[in-house]
Amino acid sequence: MRSNLLSILSLVCLFAFNVSAEDVKPLKVLMVTGGCCHDYENQKLILSEGISSRANVEFTIVHEEGPGGKGDKTHKISIYEKGNWAEGFDVILHNECFGAVTDVAFVDGIAKAHFNGVPAVMLHCSTHSYRMAKTDEWRKCVGQTSMSHEKNRDLKVENIAAAHPVMQGFPKEWLNAKDELYKNEKLWDRFVPLAKAFGEETQKDHNVIWVNEYGTAKVFGTTLGHGNATMQDPVYLDLVARGLLWTCGKLDAEGKPQPGYGAKQK
Repeated sequence: MRSNLLSILSLVCLFAFNVSAEDVKPLKVLMVTGGCCHDYENQKLILSEGISSRANVEFTIVHEEGPGGKGDKTHKISIYEKGNWAEGFDVILHNECFGAVTDVAFVDGIAKAHFNGVPAVMLHCSTHSYRMAKTDEWRKCVGQTSMSHEKNRDLKVENIAAAHPVMQGFPKEWLNAKDELYKNEKLWDRFVPLAKAFGEETQKDHNVIWVNEYGTAKVFGTTLGHGNATMQDPVYLDLVARGLLWTCGKLDAEGKPQPGYGAKQK
């Protein structure tokens, strides 16, 4: 009798688990993109389609260029002007390049949403964005201070934290063809390095993949991703998808999406 009861309870629990996994709502992702020096028109599609094929997410995309066009580094993206700009989103994916913005209150307002708990994914030039503003809040949010990069060349990326969930499945070494190596000038207190590459110009290693905590938010970052070829690489898209899920607490210890957070079958 007891054996039958346990079997029934196991089936009920299994059924409830499966139903809850199927009924999981997609993570609401705000992608903010645009600015200098990169093909954001295509990258927004590469990222949204690539991540959606790997995780249960729903994208809202804000893509803006300044009055000066693609080379305008001073534009202030309009959504950031709202005091509650991140409200309603589970995570923000930053893939923007506005390095010459100097408005401290504006930059601090972007960072504040993350400090208060909204997770962030920081890609490539997002690390260099807002670097002319006389505040460190954006850099604390990113996790590192970087003001320049070495010339575009092939990078040998070394996985230095293979046990971390975000790096599960990432190769021990990965040849990233034709990318920019951002120089680490300062690593902030809660920065955790995950991968590095050697700089031929500086003759030292620089961290190129990491996680960070800022206020109560988790942050995933990588300076890799200058060109479309890098972003289209399955290794890169797998990495960013895992990083995004990790920031939201939806990645297990083996680097797999938690039930319901893998890509929905169509």
